[in-house]
Amino acid sequence: MQQAVITDKFGRVLQDLRISVTDRCNFRCRYCMPREIFGKDFAFLPKEHLLTFEEIERLASTFLQLGVKKIRLTGGEPLLRKNIDELIERLASLEGLEDIGLTTNGVLLGKMADKLKAAGLKRVNVSLDALDDKTFMAINDSNFPSHPVIKSIQQAKDAGLVVKINMVVKKGMNDHEVLSMANFFKERGITLRFIEFMDVGQTNGWDFQHVVTKKELYEMIAKEHDLEPVEPDYIGEVAKRYRYKGTETEVGFITSVSESFCSSCTRARIAADGHFYTCLFAGTGFNLKDILREGISNEELKNTIINRWQKREDRYSDERTEETAKKRKKIEMSYIGG
Repeated sequence: MQQAVITDKFGRVLQDLRISVTDRCNFRCRYCMPREIFGKDFAFLPKEHLLTFEEIERLASTFLQLGVKKIRLTGGEPLLRKNIDELIERLASLEGLEDIGLTTNGVLLGKMADKLKAAGLKRVNVSLDALDDKTFMAINDSNFPSHPVIKSIQQAKDAGLVVKINMVVKKGMNDHEVLSMANFFKERGITLRFIEFMDVGQTNGWDFQHVVTKKELYEMIAKEHDLEPVEPDYIGEVAKRYRYKGTETEVGFITSVSESFCSSCTRARIAADGHFYTCLFAGTGFNLKDILREGISNEELKNTIINRWQKREDRYSDERTEETAKKRKKIEMSYIGG
């Protein structure tokens, strides 16, 4: 299959696709799905409002024809989606796909790791924001300790999956855990990536005062470990990567707030309700689910996606101010994934 190359108004190619398969999650993390909003009475999407596996496969195939090389499944918590291994198997067999990964909180990962690997999954990013149980349970607000997630991480490695750990760092929440996380995963040869606290959605109480910057994080770790920079593997790689000297183990920093990477962003996103977004911080998306169900042809679908991408001029992180961050309406992380 000959892949097309399409670019947006700033010359950014379409290369990565994130697909949220559910808006549900078994955690209520304070920076993502605070319980006072996403409580027992919260109306999650009914099954008929989610894309079917057939619809996801069709969209993925179309995006692959337009230059996408990598797909990542997200949520909510994607492992809550029934028979997710069947979807992975469908996607992994698509022509043109070079890499398929999944982001998870790790709760269900251990018992599913072998099945996911057999289906064709290559890598997982596990969200783990603290080792200390008291801190971790305060963040996930679900009375869930860290050790089952750590066990799942090892089970995923044993199954042959490439594993990376994501830690969102928020001042006053878990910044005291930065060094212990770095030490723990360095000893185990697992890549850890620190993510600056971002203003995704409307409900996480974001402001600049809560951000621990990449510079601050780097300095914390460099006091104990010698780090050397690692060159990016590909255009659009978002993590600033370093290696602990004398090892092959890496640590990375995702710097959406302090060092924007809008200029090289190659990501498209499909939310749990089937809307197509061209930015993590977008307020509105284009409803692909409805046009699929109305019978759009493959060529029309392809042209629709091309048109949306070519009009793309998102550069939110370049333009962010504290005022715009609080005033601008943005889709919630639980719909669009990370």
